[in-house]
Amino acid sequence: MTEAFIRKKPGMVSVKEMPLLQDGPPPGGFAPVRYARRIPTKGPSAVAIFLATFTAFSWGMYEVGKGNKIRRALKEEKYAARRAILPMLQAEEDERFASEWKKYLEEEARIMKDVPGWKVGESVYHSKRWMPPASGELRPDVW
Repeated sequence: MTEAFIRKKPGMVSVKEMPLLQDGPPPGGFAPVRYARRIPTKGPSAVAIFLATFTAFSWGMYEVGKGNKIRRALKEEKYAARRAILPMLQAEEDERFASEWKKYLEEEARIMKDVPGWKVGESVYHSKRWMPPASGELRPDVW
């Protein structure tokens, strides 16, 4: 296609003879350009999100408090049960210790019978305070 055919001016010799055709706005002008940032308001507002979060947090802390009360009550019940059976357990241990201590003194007397001046059952430490033997010293499985 030639320029003459497009411009509907047959027989043009030069480009300079071409009629001036300039782009312009459409009749009535262009539509206004939207340059403002308009974000659609979808979803809950900030206040609603804050209130929902605060409500969920408050409810969670309330449940934690309830759980703490229950756990505290169970712990107190466990400690009360331990305090209740402690005298019986202590009596059993005292009875076991007394019988083992008697065996220990008999064994000490048998071993040290040839040592002059040895007093059976006397502490080798010079202290007025009574200390039980070290753990495992009077255990039946040691003999």
